[in-house]
Amino acid sequence: MLTRPNMTRRDLARGALGLGAASLAAAAQAQAPWPDRPLRLIIGYPPGGASDLFGRMIAGQMGPRLGQNVVVENRPGGGAVVASEAVSRSAPDGNTLLHVDNGILVYNPALYSRLPYDPDKDLAGVGFIGRFPLFLVVRADSPVQDLAGYIAASKARAPTYGTPAVASPHHLAMEMFKRRASFEATHVPYRGGPAAMQDLLAGTVDSVMIDCATGTAFIADGRVRALCVLSEARSPTSAAVPTARELGHASAIAYGWQGICVPAATPAPVVARLSAELARAIAADEVQARFTTLGIEPARFSPAEFMAFVQRENAEWRPLIRELGIRLDS
Repeated sequence: MLTRPNMTRRDLARGALGLGAASLAAAAQAQAPWPDRPLRLIIGYPPGGASDLFGRMIAGQMGPRLGQNVVVENRPGGGAVVASEAVSRSAPDGNTLLHVDNGILVYNPALYSRLPYDPDKDLAGVGFIGRFPLFLVVRADSPVQDLAGYIAASKARAPTYGTPAVASPHHLAMEMFKRRASFEATHVPYRGGPAAMQDLLAGTVDSVMIDCATGTAFIADGRVRALCVLSEARSPTSAAVPTARELGHASAIAYGWQGICVPAATPAPVVARLSAELARAIAADEVQARFTTLGIEPARFSPAEFMAFVQRENAEWRPLIRELGIRLDS
């Protein structure tokens, strides 16, 4: 330590005590219990859809395990860009979580020339919640009886199809399906899946690409007819609905999926704790039962495994989005 020439031993002792107190204060702060206040889970979509359903379910399970409430905040807008930017700029203290999906982590960088956040650098994965199949549905009274009829009808007039949002997994899945099955359809985005389904029933749109969480009840009670599901195998909740693969479109496979992220600089021990509590929340009997009812496929990923999964999704979807020429800010 540099000292002044006239510094006494008493001065040195006081300085050492001061440094010691500062070190102890820093150590106490570093070891302070976490979390010490309610957490926020930001969802980039409106209430009522799949993201909101899963987010609230998980928040309700994680809160008691963490010893603090996990408060859900819906911040819809711009394909979840508004919510993603808010979390990426939040303090990396583990108190602000982002409910993520394909759109936030995979699609948006290919859809926008510039984003106010970089999902590859500004967000860190906590864990995977699950993936869910996507159904192409029409009204029960539609003259279209099956997928072949839908594709044939599109040759004369492109049907309209609704989705929960621009750049949602539903939107990109349908655009992929159109390309691989060689048909046309016109996108009509909504603010959430329930709004799209209500307009389908009202006759405002011809069809909807919907997730199982929102669509299963409509399919089960006969209000809509599911033409196909874009999954590897039939959904247990709608076993009568054929896969697009079964109907001759082997490459038309897509899922919506969801997980949790935090700001990138969040301390590793905090991320590890959040990941462990997320896994326990998903494993809870009531969550598993709900997932089974809705046809959700859960998976336990560590933070590193989750981000490796995202990179595989990037390799598949970002080039396809660019090939399709879909842009949201051109």
